[in-house]
Amino acid sequence: MATLSLPTSGTGKPRVLRSRAAGKLLLLALFTAVLLPFLNGRWGSGSWPHELTVHLDKPLTTASNWVIDNRDSHPVFLYFFGYVSNAVVLSVRAVYLTLLAAGWAGVTAFGALVAWRVAGVRLAAGTAIAFLACGALGMWVPTMQTLALMVVAVLASVAVGAVLGLGAGLSDRLDRALRPVLDTMQVLPAFAYLLPVVLVFGIGVPAAVLATVVYAAPPMARLTALGLRGADPEVLEAVESLGATRRQRLLTARIPLARKELLLGLNQTIMMALSMAVIASVIGAGGLGDRVYQALASVDVGQALAAGIPIVLLAIVLDRVTGAAGSGTPASDRPRTIGWPYALAVTVAVALATRLLGGLDWPAGWTLNIAEPVNRAVDWMTAHLYSGVPVVGGTADWAGHFTTWILDPVRSGLQWLPWWSVLLIIAALAWLIGTWRTALTAVLAMAAIGVLGVWEPSLDTLSQVLAAVAVTLVLGFAIGIAAARSDRVERALRPVLDVFQTMPQFVYLIPVVALFGVGRAPAIAAAVVYALPAVVRITAQGLRQVDAAALESARSLGATGRQQLWQVQLPLAKRSLLLAVNQGVVLVLAVVIIGGLVGGGALGYNVAFGLAQGDLATGLVAGAAIVCLGLMLDRVTQPTERRAKKGA
Repeated sequence: MATLSLPTSGTGKPRVLRSRAAGKLLLLALFTAVLLPFLNGRWGSGSWPHELTVHLDKPLTTASNWVIDNRDSHPVFLYFFGYVSNAVVLSVRAVYLTLLAAGWAGVTAFGALVAWRVAGVRLAAGTAIAFLACGALGMWVPTMQTLALMVVAVLASVAVGAVLGLGAGLSDRLDRALRPVLDTMQVLPAFAYLLPVVLVFGIGVPAAVLATVVYAAPPMARLTALGLRGADPEVLEAVESLGATRRQRLLTARIPLARKELLLGLNQTIMMALSMAVIASVIGAGGLGDRVYQALASVDVGQALAAGIPIVLLAIVLDRVTGAAGSGTPASDRPRTIGWPYALAVTVAVALATRLLGGLDWPAGWTLNIAEPVNRAVDWMTAHLYSGVPVVGGTADWAGHFTTWILDPVRSGLQWLPWWSVLLIIAALAWLIGTWRTALTAVLAMAAIGVLGVWEPSLDTLSQVLAAVAVTLVLGFAIGIAAARSDRVERALRPVLDVFQTMPQFVYLIPVVALFGVGRAPAIAAAVVYALPAVVRITAQGLRQVDAAALESARSLGATGRQQLWQVQLPLAKRSLLLAVNQGVVLVLAVVIIGGLVGGGALGYNVAFGLAQGDLATGLVAGAAIVCLGLMLDRVTQPTERRAKKGA
């Protein structure tokens, strides 16, 4: 009689068990089968059980009330936070008055001369044009206010980040302790920690600067630690052999060798600080961010764009200047530049000449009004594209279909699943691409959301994030592939991606709402616009860095362009593509709160509501849930390499 047997390998094991992924799934299936009767019998419903929830409303409300009651009398506030607040106010005011004293001509000359000193004439001309454009848009004074705030915030962020990075770079224990802290600082939505900062410092410049420091310091800390740890051990050994002390080794070897990483950290700190300009305006930062926020409150897209463009220009100029400074090009190979004393002398001369001529303020007759034509263009788009477009339908129809066919089913499906099955699915996905530690971290992060009592809104937010990430990846991979295969496409896309990456999200939020209405669809559209540039750039860079010898070998075998892409480039660029997925997830999560302001609801709305109402419990709990979502999605999308066994 014939017997049924599983196909086996030469070792006697069934073929299915030779696959590590299949073995993990089989083990997880057995674990589920054992626990399923108990889980289904006790917690068969989809919602998180009430008995497993910890309510933080009372302790957080108590803490908030204590801060409010003691803010003006407790020694900690009077003699520590009070001095910090005064120092920030005096620093920002000193920088702002210096910029005003230099006048528009002096500031423009100094910026151009610094760019010339660092990178040459071309960047100097671009810097001068950028500053002149800020004045031409009628935003000179707000630009100086924002620049003063950013100078102080960036200096404080660099100081804090450098100190933390120095400690993490020299101590393994401190590095391990700081890593989760830095992760939380970067993933926690800015709106979530605006509330505790405002509770301590009140509405105004100190709160805005310190909130910016919390957001912008982590990149400096991470890159400082990376640079110190990556120093050439042979150079360090040579310095030590010469009898240098630990302090001398740090100052003469480690820090100089980490120059590139330090300047890259400065670059990233500047960009992240500028991205906080509009958000910080909510708590009294003033400047360009306040102009954008006020314009959006009155639904004036033209004024919002007029204030948003200078933020973009500042970001691009500072990015190019710090990027050139960190390029590591030897002085002999750089274009002929000027010295610092000459640059300062020219700046002082221009400022004095401007003062003598009575032209410190930007001339009123040199202002260009772009608000009216921009508003007319938006009105035309709303009138002609929102609805009634033949054949394809209007953008409102697209938003409705996207909500009905994608967002609603995904949300309903997630909320229908029992909570424990969601945890099992997450465990399976994380374990398949990583280790059991990866799976455990992802499951604990998702379980923490239930413990915090925000399971339902978190699943709503998760459905929006999944939909936005899917759209972002489809568009980002397609555009990134086109940019990687064509230099012309890459050059044409670069300025567009620069604008999208540096333009404050609030600026393009109103056109999105005008085209798609209020709801979850415009929140998805805003998230896609914000996350798309990073995915495109990482994808294009990864494909361009594929080994040329592998492509040449494929061509010699007669592979077509399509075959080279699918069988050579994409597999070899797997790391970059996974990084693009990870960055898409992180950036989409960063817009969750802003999406909550235009009808996205869920966790984003809870955080915004908590800030608006001064409700620390609602805002912080929702912010913590977003952090947990980010941690879970990071573990699910980033494979963890297994350590090789000893002797292998």
